[in-house]
Amino acid sequence: MSDIQWQHIFDVSLAIESFPYIIQGIWYTLLISFAGMGIGLVLGFFLAIARMSKYAILRWPARMYISFMRGIPMLVFLFILYFGLPNIGIQFSAIEAALIGFSSHSAAYMAEINRSALTAVNKGQWEASKALGLTYWQTMISIILPQATRIAIPPLSNVLLDLIKASSLAAMITVPDLFQRAKIVGGREFDYMTMYLLVALIYWGICTIVAIWQEHLEKKYSYNE
Repeated sequence: MSDIQWQHIFDVSLAIESFPYIIQGIWYTLLISFAGMGIGLVLGFFLAIARMSKYAILRWPARMYISFMRGIPMLVFLFILYFGLPNIGIQFSAIEAALIGFSSHSAAYMAEINRSALTAVNKGQWEASKALGLTYWQTMISIILPQATRIAIPPLSNVLLDLIKASSLAAMITVPDLFQRAKIVGGREFDYMTMYLLVALIYWGICTIVAIWQEHLEKKYSYNE
């Protein structure tokens, strides 16, 4: 331990000097994370509906999609989109590839969360709605979804936290997010440790805010309110 050069672990002056440049990448981080969450949530909802369908033509493609996306690493999928598809004439910008990748990948996880939340609602709700003459979608939107939302909030919030942290992978396809900018400064100043610790603190701050928001939503949708 005595051989460790502690002064090189975190250079405060370099961190302060580099912070304005690095923090500019937060907009890409938030865009990828929240847009990926929003689009993935919509896709995940319809995947969950298809996954629960009594029709095999809907159920099995949904199962295959979910299985494939949950079975491959995010980084591999991003590389397929950004570096692989141009070989067959399909070209995406780095940010487009990141948005498609994170949305498609997260949709598979959210589909299973949505399916679990929807099936957790008492089946008597469906029977009562049918007795009242409500259609499938009227029942789903007005009765089932509000109850399923309360159940789904904690796991969906965890998906969002994972998306925020995983958004750093977008740097591997040249998206100028927080991590990419930290790498640039680290290479220029020959001090990766300071930059990586700085960007870790920024991610921690973002995730802390999201966790507080999660607690607020849980209280808002609690039956005890």
